[in-house]
Amino acid sequence: MRLLPILILMLAAASAHAATLRTATTLHSQYVYLRDLFDDAGRNADRLLGPGPGPGERIIVEAAQLNAIARQYEVAWRSISSGDRAILEWPGQPLSLDAVAAAVRDALAATGDRSDYDIDLPDFSPPTVPADAPPGLLVSRVEFDRDSGRFAALLTVTAEGLKLMAIRIGGRAQAMIEAPVSVGRLKQGAIVRTEDLRMGRVASALSDRDVARSMDQIVGMELVRPIAPGQKLLLSDLTRPALVHKGALVQAELSSGRLSIAGQVMAVDTGGAGDVVRVQNVTSHLYLFARVTGLGRVVVTPDGAAASQAIPARFEDKVTSR
Repeated sequence: MRLLPILILMLAAASAHAATLRTATTLHSQYVYLRDLFDDAGRNADRLLGPGPGPGERIIVEAAQLNAIARQYEVAWRSISSGDRAILEWPGQPLSLDAVAAAVRDALAATGDRSDYDIDLPDFSPPTVPADAPPGLLVSRVEFDRDSGRFAALLTVTAEGLKLMAIRIGGRAQAMIEAPVSVGRLKQGAIVRTEDLRMGRVASALSDRDVARSMDQIVGMELVRPIAPGQKLLLSDLTRPALVHKGALVQAELSSGRLSIAGQVMAVDTGGAGDVVRVQNVTSHLYLFARVTGLGRVVVTPDGAAASQAIPARFEDKVTSR
């Protein structure tokens, strides 16, 4: 009867030192160690077995291979059935395109180009990198054609536990500017209000040298064409609101010395505040040049009258002495 307790103690001791299969293991590098397959693997637990799956990939070690590994490295484990297996996985995620674009911008800035660029990488297939370690990115060997915006460069990707990756990349760098853009659709002839605009980051081009860069250049101006939502505005899209319209009768005043002559004339041109327009005496049909001063009002200067060679005889409806 003494033999039974001894056997029980021996089995308990053996169980205490037996290894346990790890059926699912999350890796944190590209290498597999014995401890990744077995808990309590013994004195060889830190033994390197070889390369494992890449980021975002997995490998499955079946029972036969597990038995062979256990025998080779003296691990106290044996499979119970052919269904025993260990799954080794290294979580991964695609490299962020935004991060690559930022690295390209940094590389362009390092050349002395301080422009704000929007980076397009149409043919770039992001590699998978470890999900638990932010990668380090370096863009070098930059070749950049500023006229076309095309660039080519070498992208180096590093991360903890990952073998260095060097990738050739290429794309287009579009210079961007901060400028007012329309909040919604604006109709031709509309007077632009502050609430119609917001500051936005928009593409710049050599043809946009007259792009409006501040709200003050736009608010209160009249649009000469429709503007789509989110579109930048050019100075050529704007004109001062018309206060005098072609073909309309307007009130005109001529001041010279102590005399002030006022009457109605017909506007030959359309103009806004401060514009010089042509006006015509409806009786004599002589033309004068006048400056727009208000809604339906112009002032004919002595120079404007001289340009027409004579002040029309019947221009006056009212003469006052100052």
